[in-house]
Amino acid sequence: MSEKYEIIGRNLPRVDAEAIITGEAKYTIDIALPGMLHGKILRSPHAHARILNIDTGKAMKLKGVKAVITGKDTAGVKHGALEKAPWQMDKCMLTMDKARYIGDEIAAVAATSEDIAEEALDLVNIEYEVLPAVFDPEEAMKPGAPLIHEDEDRNGNISAQNLWEIGNVDEALKQSYYVAEDIFKTQPVIHATMEPHNVLAHFDSSGKLTVWASTQSPYYFKRGLAKTLVMPESKIRVIKPYVGGGFGGKWELMSLDFCACLLSIKTGLPVRIAYDREEEFMATHRKHPEIIRMKTGVSKDGKILVRDSRVILDGGAYTICGNITTILSGFLQAMPFRLPAYRYNGTRVFTNKQPSGAMRGHGGTQVHLAADIQLDKIAEELGMDPIEIRLKNSLENGDRTVLGHLLHTCGLKECLQKGADAVSWKKKRGVGRKLYQGMGIGSNGFVSGESFHLTPGVESYSAATIKLWADGTAMLFSGASDIGQGMNTVLTMIAAEELGINAEDIKIITADTDLTPVDMGSYSSRGTTFAGNAVKITAAKIKKRLFEVAADKLEANIEDLEARNRRIYVKGNPEKGMGISEAATIAQTLQNGSPLIETGSYTPPGVNNFEMVTRSITKEN
Repeated sequence: MSEKYEIIGRNLPRVDAEAIITGEAKYTIDIALPGMLHGKILRSPHAHARILNIDTGKAMKLKGVKAVITGKDTAGVKHGALEKAPWQMDKCMLTMDKARYIGDEIAAVAATSEDIAEEALDLVNIEYEVLPAVFDPEEAMKPGAPLIHEDEDRNGNISAQNLWEIGNVDEALKQSYYVAEDIFKTQPVIHATMEPHNVLAHFDSSGKLTVWASTQSPYYFKRGLAKTLVMPESKIRVIKPYVGGGFGGKWELMSLDFCACLLSIKTGLPVRIAYDREEEFMATHRKHPEIIRMKTGVSKDGKILVRDSRVILDGGAYTICGNITTILSGFLQAMPFRLPAYRYNGTRVFTNKQPSGAMRGHGGTQVHLAADIQLDKIAEELGMDPIEIRLKNSLENGDRTVLGHLLHTCGLKECLQKGADAVSWKKKRGVGRKLYQGMGIGSNGFVSGESFHLTPGVESYSAATIKLWADGTAMLFSGASDIGQGMNTVLTMIAAEELGINAEDIKIITADTDLTPVDMGSYSSRGTTFAGNAVKITAAKIKKRLFEVAADKLEANIEDLEARNRRIYVKGNPEKGMGISEAATIAQTLQNGSPLIETGSYTPPGVNNFEMVTRSITKEN
């Protein structure tokens, strides 16, 4: 642990460890309310079919059924990830016109038991007109392919297209000593989190909608509900209990969330919808399958001169947040190696398959897999060690990527060297020797914290509130979402470090949109950067007020004070000090008994340096 810190760097137990281990921790599925109904969703058995008629009469007559809803019961508001790009909002929570994949949501039922709700689904009679379907993205791009979305302003089945070129790519390919050219295909991947998607909604007699949800982003979730339900945000409260994993799959509002809320509004009773494992696999959002055609040109000594990357992303039936993935599939290729010339052609395509959305790495893992494999092939062709070629091309601190992003920190070279030493790389794998089983090297790059801040149409900021009591303990309010990654512990440690108290002196309350300040969610490795800085800024405000009291009491200058171990004292003279509880008591007395309360917020400073990326998201594309 650095001497600079008292709390940060210590191996402290997680603040929620006991609750999780003992079973005290409550997940959404553990919450039940009196009179609670159980909801189920009816899904299309067809990959592509027009809905001609839906008859819910028999289902409604079944004893125990309280409500049945279809697209006609909704406001018809379409949903998507980027509200500032309305042409990307193409998903109805219950489809209005046609089913676009097997599993598309057609209707939902609320009943007094799950069994009755399941039985009611069988009684909903739907008349379909089955349509031709397309499942291969390359086939979907051809003229005459079945149109998944028939909007006049769409370019066939093209969901998004991003075309970038920096430098003279064609000339660099001609000048290269060796050019590797390969085609890679990746498969769909389902998140399959330990906790399946589930939600509990209660619309009460006052007109307030309270929602307990397994979500990564309560405030985005709330905003999506307000839009699709056509309700004021002030009438919606979203509470995130403990979450059993997200990995991107719980970032977006999904149909079960909307349906539980609308069913509760219709019945006036609480409604729970919980996916089983089969629904997790067929009805949630998956990682994009990609077809990657990659050319990489190098000099004779292994220096990368150029990359030409053409990527087709299988977006499935709806946009979701897939246009962001299309951007990131190009943007993340710019790391972790220098690319003097770079061309990216990324095309996301609609198919009659399950929608593709965000998943850990979000567009980067697929292209990095391709780039890593190709770099190994290049090293073999040149007679170079795979680590040597990576060291030669690695970006370093202070470098800018080919797209202009400044790297504040980049420890790739050190990581490669230490990793090679740790596994005795040179001894076990020499140039020209057979590949040892289990010996390989992989390297890729990802932005920590700021990538979505710099993505057009996605707001990203964080705020925190701290209340310090007279006894020197504090309550920390943060909208940040702990989804299993330990966020609550990290924020508690940051607050304790800045205030000069112990971690156990802080109680943290998180992710309740009626109680906690705004935080836009856990995604894109942003939590510590955004929420952590918001907590630090807020704690510094509280500490300043304590220092003002202490400076007067100790007859010292504020800048000469520091806070550690529940005390405020003069730097270099720990004996000359006072307890934080004493300073807090005085401060509280000075404001007529009101505890010290401060709020702070954070969003990264600086200018958006992704103008090219911003320009690539156009309606014409």
